[in-house]
Amino acid sequence: MRVVDLSFPLKPHFRWTVKSERRSSHEAGNLFQSTIFTSSCHAYTHVDAPVHFLPGDRDIAQMPVDQWMGPAAVVDLTHLGENGEVTAGDLERLGGHVQAGDIVLLRTDWPRKCPVESERFWREAPYTGRSACDWLVARKVKAVGYDYPPDYAVRTTIFEPGKEVTRYECTTHDVFFPAGITVIEYLTHLDQIGAPRCRFIALPLKLDGADGSPVRAIALLD
Repeated sequence: MRVVDLSFPLKPHFRWTVKSERRSSHEAGNLFQSTIFTSSCHAYTHVDAPVHFLPGDRDIAQMPVDQWMGPAAVVDLTHLGENGEVTAGDLERLGGHVQAGDIVLLRTDWPRKCPVESERFWREAPYTGRSACDWLVARKVKAVGYDYPPDYAVRTTIFEPGKEVTRYECTTHDVFFPAGITVIEYLTHLDQIGAPRCRFIALPLKLDGADGSPVRAIALLD
């Protein structure tokens, strides 16, 4: 079995507070090395709980553990360039292998074209159009993962913090969560899967009350 790591490492980033503090160390004469790690639940490769967008819905610890594991379809959207919209037409043409109950991985290879640490990664990335979201809902998929910022509005929240963003503009969240579809955000190395289908696992930490969690996302291939 071949295993492909689809996760970014967690480290300091202009978008998120990520901090690692050494509580005890061998250099200081301690028997054990021990670290306190602080991070946003939504930094780098992570999953969202429904309560992240739907008030009063389930937190991450209340979600079934198999929500983010199972058969997956990789949809090759590498034809998209800067600010390219993922549309229903793209998925109809390129996603014929998507099945009901799948986890769908939308591959643009944006992390290969642009470093995640750069502002350009967030300003000029592809994004998911509402028609594409509706297409995936109609196919009854279980979860959707991306290797790019999923909503066009992400760039507004980062670079125009005083500008109001509506729920409707948070396209993937607005369409998927009410339909029972969850998301895996900021995947990488989708190009290394090398097949249209695989097994996928991205298990969150069981954080009581949390609205999301970092994950170690992997693809498994025979």
